[in-house]
Amino acid sequence: MNNTLKVNSKYKDSVFRMLFNRKEELLSLYNAVNNTNYVNVDDLEINTLEEGVYMKMKNDISFIFSFELNLYEHQSTECGNMPLRFLLYVSKIIAGMIVRDDLYKKKVIKIPAPRFVVFYNGEDMDDDISTYRLSDQYEKPLPTPELELVVTVININKNHNPDIMHACKTLNDYSVFVAKIRAYAKIMVIEDAVEKAVDECISEGILVDFLMKHRAEVQEMSIFEYNEELHLQNVRQDAIDEANAKAAVIIAEKDAIIAEKDSTIADQNSVIAEKDAELAKYKSKYGPL
Repeated sequence: MNNTLKVNSKYKDSVFRMLFNRKEELLSLYNAVNNTNYVNVDDLEINTLEEGVYMKMKNDISFIFSFELNLYEHQSTECGNMPLRFLLYVSKIIAGMIVRDDLYKKKVIKIPAPRFVVFYNGEDMDDDISTYRLSDQYEKPLPTPELELVVTVININKNHNPDIMHACKTLNDYSVFVAKIRAYAKIMVIEDAVEKAVDECISEGILVDFLMKHRAEVQEMSIFEYNEELHLQNVRQDAIDEANAKAAVIIAEKDAIIAEKDSTIADQNSVIAEKDAELAKYKSKYGPL
């Protein structure tokens, strides 16, 4: 199976980002997450970070709606650094929204309330919803952190969060599409797995217009995303294996030290036993001391 990581610079975007780059789809996703029924897409302003030459920073989706700055990310592998990544994203976005000189004026600058969501479809999460906190990354735990950032992680795999998935068909279809790729990639090369998943989704009415219009891009991006996911899993497994190997060496060294001490103690006990035997012989010959 050809699962090596191939980076095609033309397709560094993501299927998720491409799917929800339209206001109609993005508002549907917002409504699903917040259990709302907004319909006016003109009230939604997309301000997603684009990768720059000097600042290699790019998030999946960010937009302003209902006085909120919503930052959405898609993840297929667990990442405990998401709060820190979101902190960098939101700082850069807000910095671009305000005039620098206004920071020194008396008047308080109002900013949209930031909200952070990760849509997770990896295989390591059992809960429907979980949270990451920036304070969990602090080297020194604080009872009341003065800077906190909470990330809501929504599991979008099958049989999770049915209300959200039902409320946003595109999100549900995307989850089905990714699941098909994973399933077929276990029995065929990734290129064939993606092509089969695309064909099957179109025949089943899943993301039909999107896949027919962007088939080539979606296939390229999906192959890259799968290989990147597999690469990250392998890196994580390598780290686990390395840690286990180091632990095994430490345990072996500890066991050797214990064995050496046990041997020394056994020798000392043997010497003591010999002395006790000599003493007993002396007492039997000459009587008590």
